Amino acid sequence: MNPAYMRLLALTGAVSSLPWSSEALSAASCSVDTFQSFLDANKILATVQTATSVASNGTFTVPADEEAYTTSPTGLRALCAIQVNETSEAGTHYTFGLFLPEDWNGRYLTVGNGGYAGGINWIDMGAGVGYGFAVMSTDTGHRGNYQATSWAYGNPESITDWGWRAMHGSTVTSKVLIEAWYGTSPKYNYFSGCSVGGRQGLKALQMFPEDYDGVSVGAPAWWTTHLQLDAVKTLTYNQPAGAKHAITKTMFNIIGAEVLRQCDPQDGLTDTIISDPSSCRFDPTQLLCNGKANTDCLIGEQIQTLYKIYNDWVETNQTFVFPHYLLGTEGQWSQSIGDGSSSSLENQYGYAQDLLMLGPSWTWEDLSLATVQLSDAMNPGNATADEFDISPFHSRGGKLIHHHGLSDAPLPLEVASTIRHCMSTPSNVNAPWYIAGANQAAQLGASVSGVPGYHDAAHDVILALVAWVENGTAPNSIIATEYTNDNVASGVMRQRPICPHPQQAKFDGVGNPNDADSWHCALLY
Repeated sequence: MNPAYMRLLALTGAVSSLPWSSEALSAASCSVDTFQSFLDANKILATVQTATSVASNGTFTVPADEEAYTTSPTGLRALCAIQVNETSEAGTHYTFGLFLPEDWNGRYLTVGNGGYAGGINWIDMGAGVGYGFAVMSTDTGHRGNYQATSWAYGNPESITDWGWRAMHGSTVTSKVLIEAWYGTSPKYNYFSGCSVGGRQGLKALQMFPEDYDGVSVGAPAWWTTHLQLDAVKTLTYNQPAGAKHAITKTMFNIIGAEVLRQCDPQDGLTDTIISDPSSCRFDPTQLLCNGKANTDCLIGEQIQTLYKIYNDWVETNQTFVFPHYLLGTEGQWSQSIGDGSSSSLENQYGYAQDLLMLGPSWTWEDLSLATVQLSDAMNPGNATADEFDISPFHSRGGKLIHHHGLSDAPLPLEVASTIRHCMSTPSNVNAPWYIAGANQAAQLGASVSGVPGYHDAAHDVILALVAWVENGTAPNSIIATEYTNDNVASGVMRQRPICPHPQQAKFDGVGNPNDADSWHCALLY
């Protein structure tokens, strides 16, 4: 785990049940024929591909053709798992998975995807069903890993499926199947996703405010038209490979250690966590070689590259394109900045080559402001979640918790701050937004339940969302938990509150800094 940030764990947990009748469920069987009859009765153009019963504490075996999410969830509640292929109004197809627990608590949850991932997120479905929710994930209309984009070239309708249509269609049909299976519709509907999954959640509440009552988005990759090109731009800083200005991968950790040395004490406590990187006064010249061999230091040309990384992407006529990497993100640079190798660059060409249809000959040398302008004009699949007026979602009582990791390199916190500013103006919505941690995928194992040992709204963002939606109890903080070596069996290493933006957790000055009770939410400076 990167010591420069705390991770917000929000996986599964116990939630009180809502009353519902089990009569329909007891009379039905978990079979393809049963669910196909539900679809046919509702005149839905879809085919049930599989239906599988999973016993209590059992494992759902992920299908062999799954490329994106290959880990099988274990330790499940007794449930019926189905897979459905649906035809859109445009004639395209998307597939979704649905977990229907026997001890359903009357709630529905959609879990999001990551990157371009064309697959059903079975592992996060397993985490979600631990709450007692019925849980759905869609493959967004194609199959492939999180970097694969060849499916998009020349297929604008498939891109639309990925952008929003498959998520909405899968949600609508899942609710129909839930009502048919249990004999009643869900009382409350939730969404949880991180990165592209966060974008999916924002897109859903913008376009279809009636789909969900509560939405949890982590580090939303909402600005698709600029984010995907910035992924190429940052890789160009080390081009061409071997140039004097290029920073080697071996230096990334050294840079990170110097950032931590300078920035960590500035928030009032030296604890390996940079609580407010935007306010850190960092002096990169401390890394200058000054005549030494540059094995653990930087020459002047490399310092200039460092300045590029830590500054916004600004093009001709001072046109702002995308925000800079934050201090404290250096642990992720091996993937996001790379060492100038052609393979790291080529992995990021897919958006321009396939979604913008610039073809296989397009490379980083072709990237310019014109590319950004083309991307804005096309907005492939209408994927960018920039319909900032979410008053329809708010007016029907919808609740949104937005959290973002300070050490998320490709998705800087400023991206979150931009959308928060645009969407939180009084004319749009008068409600608090929360910057609360890093992500919420199942990171501690395929059978981990929630924040182990802390199944309550104070520690778990999903339970906090439920309390807000159903009881009107808005969270004033969420306690983040870090386990020793990310191993639950090793016990809790430390906890502290994650606070509503722009507040930060501030140490009281007394007590154990590893205990949440020793902190309070306040402005640091």
